[in-house]
Amino acid sequence: MKIIKEFREFAIKGNMFDMAIGIIIGVAFNKIVSSLVNDIITPVFGLVLGKVNFQNLKVVIQEEIKTSTGEIEQELITLNYGIFIQSILDFLIIAMTVFLIVKGINKLRAKADNEKDDSVPTPKDIQLLSEIRDLLKSNKQ
Repeated sequence: MKIIKEFREFAIKGNMFDMAIGIIIGVAFNKIVSSLVNDIITPVFGLVLGKVNFQNLKVVIQEEIKTSTGEIEQELITLNYGIFIQSILDFLIIAMTVFLIVKGINKLRAKADNEKDDSVPTPKDIQLLSEIRDLLKSNKQ
């Protein structure tokens, strides 16, 4: 439940850096995630649900009507809810991937900013060391 709470906070309170990372990663992984959903996850769900092909799940609103010569008089109109389900799966996988990456970056950022942790130098430590180095250089001259 903690991860759901963190995901909700990320989705609602995300700053510009988090959003930029989300956009970049979302675009970069779009083809991979679409393939994962279309070629691996959806067929498995379809098999479990009784050999259903999600691409074919639709509700016909208007049948195609042809004239006696075979020309199409009225087009077939359908609601393709199977493709919509695949798009939802795409979104959820991309959103969760971005969330986990941003969570990892935030954890690393928090560790770097933690002054009590000696294992990783903080930006303040780095600045202080730079000032000491500069003072030592100026004293030698």
